[in-house]
Amino acid sequence: MNKTELIEHIAKHADISKAAATRALESTIGAVKSTLKQGGTVSLVGFGTFSVGDRASRMGRNPRTGDAIKIKEARVPKFRPGKALRDALN
Repeated sequence: MNKTELIEHIAKHADISKAAATRALESTIGAVKSTLKQGGTVSLVGFGTFSVGDRASRMGRNPRTGDAIKIKEARVPKFRPGKALRDALN
């Protein structure tokens, strides 16, 4: 499912227009992004938790040349699924 299909699904099941569904989805994604950017977490009970993790710098290899390269440290998004989501898949 891509973003367009998700918007259509939201509009159909919530009985709202596609424009309203688009605004709702964009607002939700924006709220998650801004919260994670500030270092916070977003917990959706039954779905999961979005958080930010720190990845340390490390040495890697350029696969083409084999030369050693330094990979910078980075902040990365993490998602931990909730119990209800895990149970729905099994």
